[in-house]
Amino acid sequence: MKYLVVLAFIAILASLASALFFMMRNGQGDKRKGKHMAKALAVRVGLSIVLFVCILVAWQLGYIQPTGLPATR
Repeated sequence: MKYLVVLAFIAILASLASALFFMMRNGQGDKRKGKHMAKALAVRVGLSIVLFVCILVAWQLGYIQPTGLPATR
């Protein structure tokens, strides 16, 4: 599970870097540059949502256990 999370974070950062590249690149087609940047950011959001859902499912199935401070009532 740790490897999946690390891989997902790397993919999210790569997508974010891709969006930065398209934003900073000087080109003639501003619409094309904007479309590429928007697509890269949409991929990043999608990967973040998939990662969050995978962590929740892994927690429900018992693959990962919460750690840290115990919850007090």
